[in-house]
Amino acid sequence: MNDSTSCTIHLATDHAGFELKNSVKLWLLLEGYEVVDHGATTLAPEDDYPDYISLAAKAVSTQPATTKAVIFGGSGQGEAMLANRFQNVRATVYYGGNKDIVRLSREHNDANILSIGSRFVSQKEAKEVILEWLTTPASPETKYQRRIKKAEQVSK
Repeated sequence: MNDSTSCTIHLATDHAGFELKNSVKLWLLLEGYEVVDHGATTLAPEDDYPDYISLAAKAVSTQPATTKAVIFGGSGQGEAMLANRFQNVRATVYYGGNKDIVRLSREHNDANILSIGSRFVSQKEAKEVILEWLTTPASPETKYQRRIKKAEQVSK
């Protein structure tokens, strides 16, 4: 396993991201990542994202140095809002458009959860941004580290 595949990747979604999560899961496994799938494991149009997203967010919250998560929803917004309620979680949203935001979320904010808006992103685009996100390190610059530390203090 190389450096970019050394952490565990947690996945979670409700019905809205079900197909995309399953496709990404298989791809990540083929790329050599350790993957934990928190569901949904069956397509149920009436399921609720908090049931699954909370499991992935809790996993990252308890082991932020060695885990990341990719979560999926219709827009990705509600999923990120829920994930960000957990201590040590810094979730960012991608629902298409400029892909630089994914890189910057890692470099400037050390984002450890990526929330994908499945209704707006193709499988190809999702895999591209996930790979970019997973392989981009957090910037060691003092100003970014200071800001992250201040943000963490607010949530304690």
